[in-house]
Amino acid sequence: MFGLFVQRHAEAAALYDEVTVVYVHPDEHAHHKYEIERTTENGVDTIRIYYKKKGKLSSAIRYYRACLKGLELAGKPDIIHVHVLTRMGLIAYRQKLLHGTPYVITEHWSRYLTGNDFSGGLRKMLTRMVVKHARCVTTVSELLAQAMQNHRLKNPRYQLLPNVVDTNLFKPLPHQNEVPKIIHVSCFEDKSKNISGLLDAIQLLQKQGVSFQTVLIGEGMDLEAMKQRAIDMGLTGCVRFTGLLQDQALVDELATGDFFVLSSHYETGGIVLLEAMACGLPVVATRVGALPEIVNESNGLLVKPGDAQALAEAMEQCCRTYNNYKAEELRNQIVKRYSKEVVGQLIHQLYFS
Repeated sequence: MFGLFVQRHAEAAALYDEVTVVYVHPDEHAHHKYEIERTTENGVDTIRIYYKKKGKLSSAIRYYRACLKGLELAGKPDIIHVHVLTRMGLIAYRQKLLHGTPYVITEHWSRYLTGNDFSGGLRKMLTRMVVKHARCVTTVSELLAQAMQNHRLKNPRYQLLPNVVDTNLFKPLPHQNEVPKIIHVSCFEDKSKNISGLLDAIQLLQKQGVSFQTVLIGEGMDLEAMKQRAIDMGLTGCVRFTGLLQDQALVDELATGDFFVLSSHYETGGIVLLEAMACGLPVVATRVGALPEIVNESNGLLVKPGDAQALAEAMEQCCRTYNNYKAEELRNQIVKRYSKEVVGQLIHQLYFS
């Protein structure tokens, strides 16, 4: 799941260019020092290399050796496209120095935003070096680009490269709910996604006598705690947890909702919100990160982060007005900017430039 954004960018790029992905990951249960799998997945040549963890220094050495093994298997590339700094950026910088291979960077990580952890003198020095020597740095939002530059990650060419939404999968479904069905999807990490604040808002909405049903989709470190919190707050009659849903099972639940809620303290791309809009759902979201770049009066409502009362009021308003939004108009906003074909063409043009 952590590599899903990267996978979708690779699949989009593979519509127009020959793409090989090198993916390196530790595995405590590996039988050998390195285990290599090579497959073709959705048109992408995919090399996965797992390395056996063994102490901090040994694992670091094995990580870099695994990366080099992957590059050797991939053959001599015209361009290296680095997703998420900093370690992979050092590999690309090495290839540039030794072989003259240009590289571009796409960053997804919210660690550069205010309140997150981008610290350490060595880490910052290496990141600045890697960014400086890239041909281009792309980010999934203008906010993230500005946050990186605020940390003195300088490059003459920053460019926006949106996340990809699978608009062939995420699309409206006919439905008619007895009461408004509110959808939330997240990785259930309360520090960033503020699910506890969403439950507070749901409780306020319930006390107002509003009839509704909320479906919380996903799994993660705080799932069980949020389930227990919902029980303690007496919300079991209007809150349902599904656990992790993927592919069509996710669409079947999401696209039969009436509107979507994202209560995050911070966001970089807001991909689940985009998927909801592709399914024709208006959205209620907090005014954080990249969300003001996406949400406006044509597709939903924005509220102050951390304000359960404001969130409850916006949800109450949307319970009354969700039918005023046209599903196809909401979907078309996503197709025109975030579809695999559109983003793939942006990547293709970037490579040629």
